Amino acid sequence: MDDPRAPVSNMPEYTVSEISGAVKRTLETTFGRIRVRGEVTELKRYPSGHVYLSLKDESAKISGIIWRNSVSRLGMTPENGVEVIATGRISSYPERSSYQLIIERMEYAGAGALLARIEMLRVRLAAEGLFDAARKKPLPGLPQVIGVVSSERGAVIQDILTTIARRFPRTILLWPVPVQGEGAAERIAAAIEGFDALPTDGAVPRPDVLIVARGGGSLEDLMAFNEEVVVRAAANCRIPLISAVGHETDTTLIDFASDQRAPTPTAAAEMAIPARSDLLADLTQKASRLIGALNRVTQERRLRLSRAERGLPDLPALVGTARQRLDDRADRLHLALPNLVQRRRQALTGAVARLPDLPARLGAMQDRVRERGVRLLLALPNLLGTRRSELDLSGQKLGSALRQAVGTIHNRANRLLGRVTDAPLRSSLREATARLEGTAARLESVSPLAVLGRGYALVSDSSGHPLTSAATVKPGARLSLRFADGEVRATADGKRGPDRQGTLPL
Repeated sequence: MDDPRAPVSNMPEYTVSEISGAVKRTLETTFGRIRVRGEVTELKRYPSGHVYLSLKDESAKISGIIWRNSVSRLGMTPENGVEVIATGRISSYPERSSYQLIIERMEYAGAGALLARIEMLRVRLAAEGLFDAARKKPLPGLPQVIGVVSSERGAVIQDILTTIARRFPRTILLWPVPVQGEGAAERIAAAIEGFDALPTDGAVPRPDVLIVARGGGSLEDLMAFNEEVVVRAAANCRIPLISAVGHETDTTLIDFASDQRAPTPTAAAEMAIPARSDLLADLTQKASRLIGALNRVTQERRLRLSRAERGLPDLPALVGTARQRLDDRADRLHLALPNLVQRRRQALTGAVARLPDLPARLGAMQDRVRERGVRLLLALPNLLGTRRSELDLSGQKLGSALRQAVGTIHNRANRLLGRVTDAPLRSSLREATARLEGTAARLESVSPLAVLGRGYALVSDSSGHPLTSAATVKPGARLSLRFADGEVRATADGKRGPDRQGTLPL
């Protein structure tokens, strides 16, 4: 139940939505369409295509929005830090209790803003190296095809056509583009890239040089040639490019990126193609200088040839003398060859006469060899007998020395046995003495002197070879009989079989 003492008010009550709607209607009604000047800041582009930004001055800031369907018709590309004049209407955003400017058009706020934007873009592109002198390409001396990017209407294209026809008629390809207004920058960049993309052997000839031209105008009119897309297209173009935008005092960013800058379109045409009259005059002058130089060189060579000719000897006389000398040498050679052969034959005959009688000398040498062989055969048995006697004497001495050594060892062993008291040692000494005596007996039994001492004799031929069979002895052969005490020479008389005693008569 209501308190009767509560104060009563006659002020109407509003909901939040009603207040927000009333504010929105008031703003849109009061500021139906306005132009706002300020510096762009807080620029953001969303994937939806809408652009959000703020405009500020020294003491205030207002939010702004560019709907997606208005971006293409805006008239410029907004950038942070650029002072612009935005055309649109004021509205509110009830959910945040804020108001904002719905922007439909935008333009630069005077020449100062445009120049500031251009300078910022120039500094940024220069830092990238797009304006470096090393990127500049030289213009061709006499191009066959000239490409022109300009408007198809106006005095610019007519000036270019007239100048080229007057100086040196060439093939001209025009790519018509708008040179100012919305979309002009994109069309100009597309034309430059289109010319650059033409094949060298295609149906449409590829230009040898490119002219981008426009007549004079205000700074706003020339802004299409200050856009980044146009500057980059000019810098990346592989065809030598001449920029001729505005009057001589006008400067745009394409002038920095182009290979050559012309103050006017007419000057650009003059840069692109030389005057035929100038070429003919230059050609005539160079031809005259070339002919004069050739004449001077020819005259100089003729003088040098004349001086060389005077310094040369009389060649016919030299050839005649050489021919006569050749004939003389031929005659002398014809006479000298038989004489030389005769002298060599006489020398050979004398050398043959002085040679010794080789068959006689060979026969004498054979006789000497034969004589020495006989003497060697006669001396060999005596030498062998002497050596055999010495060997027998050494054997006898060795046998007697051996027997003496064995006796001495035996006596020393007996004396040693007499001194030894140890039974095992005495037994070992007796065994060693017995082995020594046995070895001496066996050595004595196999000695040839012992055999000869028992009445046998060793029979050998004249060469000293032992004879073991009577069949090998020829009648009249010289034999040597070796006994225990000496050697006897004998001659074989004949052969007969063995007798009862088994002896052979000599």
